Amino acid sequence: MVPTKFFLTKGVGIHKNYLQAFELALEKAGISKFNLVSVSSILPPNCKKISREEGLKYLSAGEIVFVVMSRNATNEPNRLVAASIGCAIPADPNQYGYIAEHHSFGETQEKAGEYAEDLAASMLASTLGLKFDPDEGWDEREKAFKMSGKIIYTTNITQTAEGQKDGLWTCVVAAAVLIP
Repeated sequence: MVPTKFFLTKGVGIHKNYLQAFELALEKAGISKFNLVSVSSILPPNCKKISREEGLKYLSAGEIVFVVMSRNATNEPNRLVAASIGCAIPADPNQYGYIAEHHSFGETQEKAGEYAEDLAASMLASTLGLKFDPDEGWDEREKAFKMSGKIIYTTNITQTAEGQKDGLWTCVVAAAVLIP
C-alpha cells in the first residue's frame, strides 16, 4: 500500500487527564475516530497534498490510518508547547519527499514551523545531492533549495498553546495524514 494523497492537520486539547487532553487535541484535528499508526518521514512519490476536508472524505471511523505525528503536552501553567510537521516535495513527482516532525517548549508557532520545514527540506536536499551550508539561516537555504529546481514546495503546519493557567494538561498535535 502506497499512499497517493495526504493532508496536514493540527489541534489542541485541555483536560485534567493527560490522555483525555491528547484525545481532545486529536478531535480538534479531526482524526480522533481513526486508529492512528505512526510512520517515519517518507512522503511517497506522486503523493498529492489535499485539504483536510477533502482528505477526511476518504476515511472511515475505526480505519487504520498512517500518520507522521508530532505531539507535545504540559501541565505547567503558561508553559509554551509546540507540535509541528514540515513537508518538502521534490520537483520530480517520481522522487519521494520528506515529512519531518518537531516538538518543543518555548518556541513560537513561526519558529517551530520554520524549524520543521527546514528539517524536511534539508533531509530532501541531502537525498537529492544538493550542497548546502547547514549553518546558513532557513531563508537563505530555502531560496537555494528552490532555485536548484529540485525542490518545488515546502510547507509546515504548527500548533502551539500555553499551558492552562490552573495546571490542567494542555496537549498539542500536528500530523500529516497519509491516504492510500
